[in-house]
Amino acid sequence: MNIENKKFYIKTWGCQMNEYDSLTISSTIKKHTSYIETKNFIEAEILILNTCSIREKAQEKLFHQLGRWKKLKKKNKNIIIAVGGCVANQEGSKILKRAKFVDIIFGTQTLHRLPEMIVEKIKNKKFIIDISFPKLEKFKKIVPPKFNSYSASISIMEGCNKYCSFCIVPYTRGKEISRPFYDIINNILYLAKHGIKEIQLLGQNVNSYKSTGNNNTKHTFSELLKKISSIPMIERIRFITSNPMDFTDDIIKIYAETPKLVSFLHLPIQSGSNRILKLMKRPYSVEEYKTIINKLKTVRPNIQISSDFIVGFPGETENDFSETMKIISEINFDMSFSFIYSPRPGTPAAKLKDNVNISEKKNRLQTLQKKIKEQISYWNKKIIHSQQKILVEKSLPNTKNQFLGTTENNRKVIFNSQNDVLGKIITVKIIKKKNNFFEGIQQIM
Repeated sequence: MNIENKKFYIKTWGCQMNEYDSLTISSTIKKHTSYIETKNFIEAEILILNTCSIREKAQEKLFHQLGRWKKLKKKNKNIIIAVGGCVANQEGSKILKRAKFVDIIFGTQTLHRLPEMIVEKIKNKKFIIDISFPKLEKFKKIVPPKFNSYSASISIMEGCNKYCSFCIVPYTRGKEISRPFYDIINNILYLAKHGIKEIQLLGQNVNSYKSTGNNNTKHTFSELLKKISSIPMIERIRFITSNPMDFTDDIIKIYAETPKLVSFLHLPIQSGSNRILKLMKRPYSVEEYKTIINKLKTVRPNIQISSDFIVGFPGETENDFSETMKIISEINFDMSFSFIYSPRPGTPAAKLKDNVNISEKKNRLQTLQKKIKEQISYWNKKIIHSQQKILVEKSLPNTKNQFLGTTENNRKVIFNSQNDVLGKIITVKIIKKKNNFFEGIQQIM
């Protein structure tokens, strides 16, 4: 592709999958064009918006941003504006009704085609839209993003077959598609050879991963974890996001057998009320969720759990909310993503009668988040004077022999060292918490 040496800018909203997609978009454009990326949108000839539609008013947020970019396009008609991600899949060509100046609309499964769309737009000056779901093509064509750290994320599956009543993901990301087993392994081997020590596996329901290889060989998520753990250069493994209904005993067994798998898990429960879980079409009970956690704690006594909560779901009573607060205390969650319920267009829950007023929803959310903050404080205090395994990510600027690293439970730690520790996992004794960081002393083993 023969494109002049100009600049592109990407603005990202949403989850870690969206962040990963934006890195992939960047790598793909850089490989197939001569465009270079800029962090200053004023300099860019290509403006790319990678969107999320999980929360309410995602469309309005989109149009507000496009309104700001419209002013730039009025000054320079050659600017190309591209909208991608979940809102693009959800709204499609309807975006043009309010933003006729948009040039390209691409989907979550067609982001790898963006360089071709840009070339076609420049050549033919016509609006382009591609929000199709071409199955595994994306995984075969994407250019793996480059990472400037010692930790990297990799998408292993995408989409969702669960159709929870509140969730728009199955409609915007499509049905579950798992990336071929050895494609993932080869990608991780490449990353490992380039210094990556920690891998985070990404997917909407990452533990539902299933791949069929040669001779109809079936590969499960637990097999994938085990295979990754056998790569010597990879020293730490994470994954997000899991669904309790797919958190099977073979995965729990990996926690018993694989020290490289961190003792921290994000496992969304959404509500502590079985009645609300049924309305949400979450096919597990609170008791089943607790059984999973208890099994994990049997093989990993020190494992810490974070979760997702939706407050004020249609029909949620004070008693239902009390059940949620009860499970929060029982599990002693460390961190959470918690939100007031927002109806998403086209989902079954959007048709339910919402009998909880907004004032009550806000009070419940405030109560829940206050409790989570208290539990975060508990876990923060618990690691003081403990010894933690730290992945050393960078040396701090304008300091002498001072480094920053991350614990298995996602705490940032600052410490001094006279040694070459960058990219290594070392033991640090935590001394105290200071602002958003912990301070520690390296332990020489």
